[in-house]
Amino acid sequence: MQVRGLLLLLALILLAATAEAGKNKKEKVKKDSSECDDWRWGPCVPNSKDCGLGYREGTCKDETKKLKCKIPCNWKKKFGADCKYKFESWGGCSAQTGVKTRSGILKKALYNAQCEEIVYVTKPCSSKMKSKSKGQSPLLLS
Repeated sequence: MQVRGLLLLLALILLAATAEAGKNKKEKVKKDSSECDDWRWGPCVPNSKDCGLGYREGTCKDETKKLKCKIPCNWKKKFGADCKYKFESWGGCSAQTGVKTRSGILKKALYNAQCEEIVYVTKPCSSKMKSKSKGQSPLLLS
C-alpha cells in the first residue's frame, strides 16, 4: 500500500513540475502584425559578390519589409533562383554545335517572381566515351 502511495505522490509531483514548466515558456507573439495581404517581393540581393546570404525587400502599400535569403554559389542560371522548373532528360548531342539541350517547365515562382513558362538550357557534350556494358565484349563470349 505504501508503494502505491509513493508512486501516486511521485506522479503528482511530476505533473505539477510539467505544468509549471509550461507556464514559464514565453507566449509566441505573431511576428507579422501587418494587415496587408498584397506583398510584392523583389529578388534576393546578396550581401557581397553574386551569391551567399542576402536579403529581399517587400512592399505593400506604405510598408516595407526585409527578409533574409540565400543564393547558392553554384547558381548561375539566367532564369533566377526564385523560379523553380521541372526539367526533362538531356537530349542527344548535336554534332553541329557540340552541345546538348533540355527544357524545363515552370513548377513554382517564389515571391511573385516574373518567370518564363519554359526555359532551355545547354551544356557541352561530354568528350568521354561511355561504355554501355561492364562485362566482356560479345565477340569474346562466342
